Amino acid sequence: MLDIFNYQDLEPTRKRIEELTQLIDKYNYEYYMNDQSLVSDYEFDQLLNELIMLEKQHPDLAMPNSPTKRVGGEVNKSFRQVTHRFPMLSLGNTYSIGEIEEFEARTRRLIGDHPFSYTCELKYDGVAIGLTYRHGELVQAVTRGNGTVGDDITANARTIGTIPLKLYGSYPDDFEARGEVVYPFDEFEAFNRQREADGDEPFANPRNAASGSLKLQNSAECAKRKLMFCMYFMMLPPDVDISDAHLATHSNRLEWARQMGFKVQPYIKECANIAEIKQFIDYWDEARWQLPFAIDGIVIKVNQVELWDSLGLTAKSPRWAIAYKFKAQQVSTHLESISYQVGRTGVVTPVANMAPVSLGGTVVRRATMVNADYIRSFDIHEDDWLLVEKGGEIIPKIVGVDMSHRKPDAKAIEYIDRCPECGTPLVRTEGEAGYYCPNQDGCPPQQLGRLEHFVSRRAMNIDTIGLERIKILFDSGLVRNVADFYSLQRNQLIGLGAESGATIQERSADNIIEAIDISRSVPFERVLFALGIRYVGEVGAKKIARYFKNMTNLMNASREDLLLVEDVGEVTADAVATFFADERMRQIVERLREAGLQMQINESNTSAHLQGLTFVVSGVFEHFSRDEIKSSIEQHGGKVSGSISSKTSYLLAGDKMGPEKLKKAEKLGIKIISESEYLSMINE
Repeated sequence: MLDIFNYQDLEPTRKRIEELTQLIDKYNYEYYMNDQSLVSDYEFDQLLNELIMLEKQHPDLAMPNSPTKRVGGEVNKSFRQVTHRFPMLSLGNTYSIGEIEEFEARTRRLIGDHPFSYTCELKYDGVAIGLTYRHGELVQAVTRGNGTVGDDITANARTIGTIPLKLYGSYPDDFEARGEVVYPFDEFEAFNRQREADGDEPFANPRNAASGSLKLQNSAECAKRKLMFCMYFMMLPPDVDISDAHLATHSNRLEWARQMGFKVQPYIKECANIAEIKQFIDYWDEARWQLPFAIDGIVIKVNQVELWDSLGLTAKSPRWAIAYKFKAQQVSTHLESISYQVGRTGVVTPVANMAPVSLGGTVVRRATMVNADYIRSFDIHEDDWLLVEKGGEIIPKIVGVDMSHRKPDAKAIEYIDRCPECGTPLVRTEGEAGYYCPNQDGCPPQQLGRLEHFVSRRAMNIDTIGLERIKILFDSGLVRNVADFYSLQRNQLIGLGAESGATIQERSADNIIEAIDISRSVPFERVLFALGIRYVGEVGAKKIARYFKNMTNLMNASREDLLLVEDVGEVTADAVATFFADERMRQIVERLREAGLQMQINESNTSAHLQGLTFVVSGVFEHFSRDEIKSSIEQHGGKVSGSISSKTSYLLAGDKMGPEKLKKAEKLGIKIISESEYLSMINE
């Protein structure tokens, strides 16, 4: 970047920071509000980088809502809980047009002869938040939470381009802007593709992804998600004069908010009666699939603000508004064929390949058929037409058969009896729904799946090796089982992947070797989970590891020994015993032992002080994260539960603990202890 300014004098520096801030704010506004790029990405980045540099050199000159906040970088160990100044009430929901008619008739009866209208607007399928502005500056962002208390997510909110950090024109001196954070479809799908490439599970729908993004500890990570905020309500102090034209109606308030710099939906319509309301609902029930983001209904509000007080509130929602929820969209499409996918544990999943059909704003061609029992339960035949739903979910599901298309001579689907990948006869364990391929060492999808599971974040966390690199290593013959990772050499990696266009360069090779080396310190229970034994999940691996203490004891354990472990049933015991009875698996484990992986519990951090005690953990702690304190309880022999019951021994309460858990604990007479009391228990 060209340094063409002399910043030795602080006054020119201050002026340049102010100039850059205004310029970048203007470009952001045009980009996010008007879809116009006034400068190239390169020019914009140059300006932003200059501002970042100046603010680092002179942090005291940085403005509170500088556009550099959109880049993120603040890290929260926990989210401070905030009591809403005005409770965030929910709306009454209905799927019935009849109930909308009742709402309209009741409203008209209560208002009488006073002239009024309704606003109809789209109901976003996202995460509700409240933004507090004072003197035109964003000062706080809070999630809805339970309607009374929410989480302070200000650092993350500042990274969302459609949340104005500084308002334009005229604005109330102190108010709250309420709206929904949504994940646009194209950004969400790109994000999910990246997660899959990194070996992570994709999110099921944009709403869940938006919610998870707002609770990320690092705001720089939230900035990468490209979320969108859409305002739908202006909350003002009770002493504000609403006779001002800007404030007299809900629609005027939203138009004023648009002028301030908020993204307000352009689809709001003022309706005079139930006929116009129905027309708006019917139109958007079809047109919603053309939107770039998810909606799940229509919100109807009395437009004249002066009438809200006379209509009043119920305990949970205002009487002057109601939400109509759309039913899940259902389509019928032709079943062209069934393909069978093999997972890492050998389980075979049938997938319906269907004639392309538009559903929920995207074209659907495939849907899982789960297992043989699922196919049988719907009595699916060859050449059938399937009924498919999507609703609020991104993943389509089969919900039935359109019998009007069934051919008289159609044959029922016969489930395959051999693995589609390696030809091995499939096996079905008694009491289970799925078939699986037992050829775990010669079936490529199983081999790749186990390798991918081994390096995943919750297992060995070798984050420099995703699925694409696993395929490269597998195809090159360097890695065929999990122990092979620890035999890799730097010079073997450099240059691999050239055929696929994903060549491993020197720096990448160094990062891979470093991450593999770091993984040698991963605790024993995660090593056990990483082995990918059927039916042994994270929790089961912890219990088995803590019971047997080390790998040698576990490898020599009998089926009867395994059944003594808490929550280990016959199916899991059989799977573990079978795994370690296989000489090939034992050899792999020995190679991992020789490579320096952790093969025993770290006894210095464990005890039996909490044996037989069950804890529920709630709140924020000084010395532990939530996960760390739960792990500590388990290391000392205790059990962690997610909900309070008569079997709970203690409620371990941190700051800002959940009020419902406190209330239930007091009702049941459960002892409530602090973090310091917990530390005393484990240190006795």
